[in-house]
Amino acid sequence: MERSKMKKVALILAAAGLLMAGTAQASADLADKSGCNKCHAMDTKKMGPSYKDMGKKLKSAKAEEVVAKLKDGKGHPKQAQSEADLMALTKWIQSL
Repeated sequence: MERSKMKKVALILAAAGLLMAGTAQASADLADKSGCNKCHAMDTKKMGPSYKDMGKKLKSAKAEEVVAKLKDGKGHPKQAQSEADLMALTKWIQSL
């Protein structure tokens, strides 16, 4: 591969990495803003399971189904956040 193409590929990969890091931070901030941290923590069980434990459990679940359960209050207190916020939180937790 010629040098200019290699530079372009490297820039694209670097930008993708920054976007993914920003999304993870944004989701952690969203969890805090949404009140999730009152009952959940990253590595330890509080009132509810840790985010990492939930991530393992929900890894293969369909995010849409998890969001529907959160909106309906099935297995978790009913959540009033927007569907987009719940989807972002669900995908963030699944990525852990």
